[in-house]
Amino acid sequence: MTNNKNNKNSRNVWLDGIMGVAVGDALGLPVQFESREELRADPVTEMFPCDLFFSPIGTWSDDTAMTIAMFESINRLGHVDADDIMQNFVRWQYENEFSANDRCIDEGITCSIGITNYKENGDIYTCGRTGEHANGNGSLMRTLPISIYYSKQVKEEKATIEEAIKDIHLVSALTHNHLRACIACGLYFFCVSEIMYGKGDLMTRLQTGMDAGFSFYEKSEETRVELSYYDAFLNLEDFAKRPVEQIRSTGYVVDSFEAAIWSLINADSYRDAMIKAVNLGDDTDTIAAIAGGLAGLYYGYDAIPEEWLTVLRKREWLEQMCNSATS
Repeated sequence: MTNNKNNKNSRNVWLDGIMGVAVGDALGLPVQFESREELRADPVTEMFPCDLFFSPIGTWSDDTAMTIAMFESINRLGHVDADDIMQNFVRWQYENEFSANDRCIDEGITCSIGITNYKENGDIYTCGRTGEHANGNGSLMRTLPISIYYSKQVKEEKATIEEAIKDIHLVSALTHNHLRACIACGLYFFCVSEIMYGKGDLMTRLQTGMDAGFSFYEKSEETRVELSYYDAFLNLEDFAKRPVEQIRSTGYVVDSFEAAIWSLINADSYRDAMIKAVNLGDDTDTIAAIAGGLAGLYYGYDAIPEEWLTVLRKREWLEQMCNSATS
């Protein structure tokens, strides 16, 4: 088995990351909203059917569907177009495109509101929900494609970090129009960039990415206030030692991001990271999807358990899309 993190010249980062998202999503979906205590008594170690949505084994949810919808737009156009991304989201919600079983499942309220608003008024700047209730994890869960795209653009000096963050915030705000949720997506971008181009083990790359993100956001007083919600990421070595009882795995964006990072830095393989993420309970599919994108990028597609890939819904279609990437 070839580990892509040691073979960067031949890797397909789209395949690594997107399949990492999809498999984590599908592993966690059947136990979504089960408590940590329930999962401690009967932990998830392998994939099984999703009775919650009357769906077969390997079904993935809105996390992957919206990730794929964004990726398809960026790949087709060769650049980021928020209007086109929202049109794909509309096709997902209303026409069941980009879905595992050809139906829209598990859509979050905030995403639904943003997509419906856009369908009715076509305005990318006002469609997203605002206020504290816009701080769910629904924009963070799908931010991998724009993070990979802009990591490449910045590396090749075709875009600045400022331009990248501006678009990343805009795409978050399509549904989650609060600075705290936007900053989560921005920090994720910095982590993606470091995993793709940095050196060292996973914790080292994540810390370097977080440090770069904090340096960027600390320049502004407005962002500095919201950035403080992510202070756990200032020292990942200390954060890794935090007992599981102090890790919250809710749909609140800060909790979800912390749970995903904690799972990654307390594991040494893709499989272990996903099992840790899912067995935290509560918003299991989304936390595993958030962690899965980063784990997939670091460990590589070949590190994803074949028995999980074998049962993944629309595996061939997903892989074909990733292999078609031109940017």
